[in-house]
Amino acid sequence: MTGGLLALLFVRSVFRPSAARAPGTARAGGMPLYKFVGNKILTRFENWGLGLSLTAFHSGYRIYSVAALKKTPFSVNTNDFHLDTEIIIQLQRAGLRIVKLPIPTYYGDEICYLTEMKYAMNVTRAVLRTRVPDFGLLYDARFNCVPDSEGNAQYTPNPHYESTHSITIRKVRPCARVLDLGCAGGYMGAALKKRRQCRVVGVDVYLLGTGVKFHDLDRGLPELRWQDFDYVLLLDVIEHLSDPEAFVQLLRNQLQNNPAVRLLVSTVKAAFFVTRLMLLFGQFNYGSYRTHTRLFTFSTFRRLFERNGFEVLEVTGVPGSFSVPFGDGKLGQGLNAINRVLISFFRRVFSYQIYFIVGIRPSLDYLLAHAQEQSAIRFAA
Repeated sequence: MTGGLLALLFVRSVFRPSAARAPGTARAGGMPLYKFVGNKILTRFENWGLGLSLTAFHSGYRIYSVAALKKTPFSVNTNDFHLDTEIIIQLQRAGLRIVKLPIPTYYGDEICYLTEMKYAMNVTRAVLRTRVPDFGLLYDARFNCVPDSEGNAQYTPNPHYESTHSITIRKVRPCARVLDLGCAGGYMGAALKKRRQCRVVGVDVYLLGTGVKFHDLDRGLPELRWQDFDYVLLLDVIEHLSDPEAFVQLLRNQLQNNPAVRLLVSTVKAAFFVTRLMLLFGQFNYGSYRTHTRLFTFSTFRRLFERNGFEVLEVTGVPGSFSVPFGDGKLGQGLNAINRVLISFFRRVFSYQIYFIVGIRPSLDYLLAHAQEQSAIRFAA
């Protein structure tokens, strides 16, 4: 049983620390050189992978507060020696405070059942695995402990790299009137107001920000003056609705007298190349799809609109958001750039998201009314 598990079972404390060896005491306390070097290498890798700065990840003593453990799903963790690493990862993902307390090192002649290489591989696998959910490609109950207030981070504007948000900011003309359906905290609207001087109305079932109109899109469309808008945003919304076809038909009925309006819509693509590889090996983990009622490809997403009175005017493949797990440094930017190049050759395979600009086909009633209006103008002239 590891020191982390012993602390977990028997210690009730107000602290949330990771014990660290006091500087210079590891080797003096009898720590073998190969363990000392391995500890340093693993700790540096874990700090890089998790964005932490701990002195040592592999001290045999930890103290956890009961309040902190209640916020982490530690009960589903491994029964192996890397349990303590998984708890550190959970604390970090839950946004809890981790404090380092120096302790002396002492190596006795007790029997050790730890296999160093197996332990190192398990630790490495745990760190890499915690990165994967950030892509929305894998669901892992162990690391599903991001606070609710941060759970909508995926919907905040990401203008620094190619994303649905940065594309939208480019496509919306200045001073336009925008309706943002499913706006979460109104982050996209705030960006459009600041960068494009737009007038934005936000609608969402969760009141996460100020100036957002409360409405559940599964219960229909809100009462608005639909003819007043130049753009309607549906960014990563349609796949969450219980009946996307019925919703699109309602939307068409509301917009049929506003043929100049443009819909800017996006969704996660079901057949991203990573998903294809996972299926090849018999694996499919829902990841961010867990709340999705429908998964789309380019063809099925186009069909959704074209069969309900709309016309797809522009199609864009959006790369994976590598800057989310890997940061905005050279690695994240480089992976984004490679993904964009691959999309230019094989859009259907390497696009992580689908982005459409959609127009509405004028209804028969609108065409007849427009013809009568023009006839009246010509007659009066």
